[in-house]
Amino acid sequence: MSNAEKKNKPSVVTFSETSSFDGLLKFKETLCIRGKFHGTIDAQGALIVDKGAVVEADHIFVRSLTVHGRVVGMVRATDKVDLFPGAEMYGDLTMARIRIGDNVIFEGQCNMTGVDKEIEIFSRPMEEIKAELRGQTREQG
Repeated sequence: MSNAEKKNKPSVVTFSETSSFDGLLKFKETLCIRGKFHGTIDAQGALIVDKGAVVEADHIFVRSLTVHGRVVGMVRATDKVDLFPGAEMYGDLTMARIRIGDNVIFEGQCNMTGVDKEIEIFSRPMEEIKAELRGQTREQG
């Protein structure tokens, strides 16, 4: 990988399966939680809640949220929320775009913010997202 590619590739910080964090989280890039988190998330970046992870927060403010595990709390995403098969979401969601897979448990309300009419809401194929996530898992492993 060239230096230019490394600079353009977003960094991903991962909390491992054995990690447990309680408090306030702030980040600008991407955070992947594989363990447990309790508290508040106030970030400019993307949050990934991996399969088996548990996030309990009074509020989560992020650019985007991807859920494979369990999230409890109010979420505000400036861009999108993706709930993948097997995800559990308990709380109200406010976002511009949402995608909910099969076999998702969702208890709460959805509030959609304005979306520019020129933007295709489902612009990325599911296969592309899965490939991206598989690549992140391999790099972090």
